[in-house]
Amino acid sequence: MTTKPVPSRLDPPPIPRRDFLGLSALAAAGAALLFALLGMLRLPKAAVLPSLSKKFRVTLPESLAAGQAYVPPGRSVALFRDGDGIYAISLICTHLGCIVKPTAKGFECPCHGSRFAHDGAVTRGPAPKALPWLGVSIASNQVTVDEGAIVPRGTKKVGLA
Repeated sequence: MTTKPVPSRLDPPPIPRRDFLGLSALAAAGAALLFALLGMLRLPKAAVLPSLSKKFRVTLPESLAAGQAYVPPGRSVALFRDGDGIYAISLICTHLGCIVKPTAKGFECPCHGSRFAHDGAVTRGPAPKALPWLGVSIASNQVTVDEGAIVPRGTKKVGLA
């Protein structure tokens, strides 16, 4: 017969399965609580970047000639003044969202070569549609442009002659 080895009194007693599972569950709950606490510490800091307002005011330069595009610094909008009034056109290409550049003949997309007339109409693709016209209002000597308001082509505001 084989004899069972006698355990040493210095060996730790074996942990019953039920106790091991209880300790594991307690460790998992502690880890979840720790991660939740770390997540709550991040709450006071905003996770979004501040962006420019869709509505902005601009003063047109006195030297702006009729039919000449004025692009306010930091904006993707072109403002025009002509005999009928003031209007604004978005400079975001309708093909893939690149910012078009004003040229003598209108606008040109540096990414894929689309060309647009001064009124935003497509003169060469691949852009599928014209540049959108934006809402404009005039108060005292300032023009307010609303990049979130798309208006029908040809909509102009009279003022600031």
